[in-house]
Amino acid sequence: MRRLWWGLQAAVFLMCSLPLSFLPVKAGELFGLILCYLWKGRREIATDNLKKSVALHALSLPYSPEEMIREHFKNLGRSFIEIIKIYYGRGKGILRETTIKGLENFEQAKAKGKGVIFLTGHCGNWELLAIAFSFHVTSSSLVARRLNNPYLNTLLERARSRFGNRAVYKQGALRAIISTLRSGGNVAILMDQAVLAEEGFVIDFLGRGAWTSKMPALIARKTAAAVLPVFIRRNGKGHEITIHPEVSLSSLSDYEHAVREDTQRFSRFIEDYIRTNPSQWLWLHRRWKRVPQ
Repeated sequence: MRRLWWGLQAAVFLMCSLPLSFLPVKAGELFGLILCYLWKGRREIATDNLKKSVALHALSLPYSPEEMIREHFKNLGRSFIEIIKIYYGRGKGILRETTIKGLENFEQAKAKGKGVIFLTGHCGNWELLAIAFSFHVTSSSLVARRLNNPYLNTLLERARSRFGNRAVYKQGALRAIISTLRSGGNVAILMDQAVLAEEGFVIDFLGRGAWTSKMPALIARKTAAAVLPVFIRRNGKGHEITIHPEVSLSSLSDYEHAVREDTQRFSRFIEDYIRTNPSQWLWLHRRWKRVPQ
């Protein structure tokens, strides 16, 4: 029965998504606004998250939190249409209009031969980030959570792998990640979602304590791979990818303290992105859950 339900969901998605691939990307803004008003629970979570960050002076806004969250949902809608277009082979224009800054930082890190860890978050169109990088430069392994529906997961995999990327799922991912890095490959990790206590540390994130994964720091220390923060932002009609210089690891002698400092250091790049592009981060996630504030 479950597989029948999953198959029905996938069939409905395919029937609805194909017509969407013919729409202009800007039409996604309307889709995002509809989602904003219908998905009341997540809209309230997003607005509350944003208001608390403003109240703590962790960031400032050019207009009200409510307006900013509407812009946030509009960005999600546009991102959805862009990925749909790429899935159906109609996204070459989107990929060509995505530019890359700081490519020399990647080339320098790659030349070391120890592999590259791309650090990013749910910023801009994060799915497009990996696809566009593989289109313009080279492919990477992407650490991701498998969708509950295996048929929908397969559809998403096809979009991600269109130009050679490979998904590495969190369950049992460590061995595959280390193997990829030791062979000189690239691994992309999103590190801005709350994790369980055994998976990370509580660090400061936009003025509040938040559980944050220590996996990137542990892997970087184990493999000596270069750590490069990489982000994508919507820039007019297109997108701009920025590759930051390699981040140095902590020199603290205590290993646990050093890993914590690395984790905080990595996370600062995501905070900086949010302060500059507040509508393009995933505010509707419960980033600060399980931490008494």
